Amino acid sequence: MSERFLVTGGLGFMGSDFIRYLFETYPAVKVFNIDKMTYAANPANLAAIAKNSRYHFAKIDIADRAKVEEVWHQFKPDYIVNFAAETHVDRSILDPQAFVRTDILGTKTLLDVLRLHGAKRFIQISTDEVYGSIRKGQFSEVSPINPSSPYSASKAGGDLLVSAYYKTYEMPVIITRSCNNFGPYQYPEKVIPLFITNLLDGKKVPLYGDGRNVRTWIYVRDHSRAVDHVLRNGKLGEIYNISTSIEVDNRSLTKQLLALVGSNKDMIQYVAARPAHDFRYSLSWGKLKKLGWQPAYRFDNALAQTVSWYKNNRDWWRPIKAGDYLSYYQKQYGRRPVLNA
Repeated sequence: MSERFLVTGGLGFMGSDFIRYLFETYPAVKVFNIDKMTYAANPANLAAIAKNSRYHFAKIDIADRAKVEEVWHQFKPDYIVNFAAETHVDRSILDPQAFVRTDILGTKTLLDVLRLHGAKRFIQISTDEVYGSIRKGQFSEVSPINPSSPYSASKAGGDLLVSAYYKTYEMPVIITRSCNNFGPYQYPEKVIPLFITNLLDGKKVPLYGDGRNVRTWIYVRDHSRAVDHVLRNGKLGEIYNISTSIEVDNRSLTKQLLALVGSNKDMIQYVAARPAHDFRYSLSWGKLKKLGWQPAYRFDNALAQTVSWYKNNRDWWRPIKAGDYLSYYQKQYGRRPVLNA
């Protein structure tokens, strides 16, 4: 009997990789993908499976309960994996309302429908940013949440709802919190694809502050593997950090990207840091390791593969970077957004 996955936000970077992973790993899997199709959603991310009879798609806002219930009745999912989210910090500073609607109200809608109609498991995809910044040491799953931006606050709000529904209604839920993902098909407002594509076009890269801010990185396919592992082996009601031991400051990351593309340090343009810019994220992932998961991709190799993908897929990202969203934000807020991680 084939497993049935309802994936939300499956036209985005991480959600689309998870769907491709499912189809590559499980020959009989069936997937229903619902996506609001905001600026970062791209049907081209799933072009290879779009016509597969085991794949279904509907343009739906996860905060629209009637439409979510309609899909639930039609598809009867075994598993729900909630990737749907507004995720970009700069955009959340400019317009928090969209983040509250999707990341909090949308999560509540999914939980309410789950409570009424059931499924085996619900996985809430979250972020290390809910913990805030940490100068030394690492955050564990029991660390207090201390978000710094409207984005991370909205994700924290969604997580708290998931935990509350488990405690109140005994819902079959699990939360994952991941470090920074990178890889193919990532929307080029995030630091790695932004820097790669800028350099490929002969443009400078905007590096925040002095470039010493630290992030931990995971290749997106490792993240998909980890989510699947937690879904099958994790304990209900628990939180699992998804991370690696790859901590890199933004200046070092920039130097690696410059070398891989064949550019030099003259292509760096230092820009003012955004408000409440967290200095360092770092997650303890021993709990996931004890569950039997390990990353499969080396950072240096995966970064080189990512650069190669953007070099060979200019037809995917060039139309995005020429898109109308830049003009829209210029009109709405009197300036163009600083697009960085």
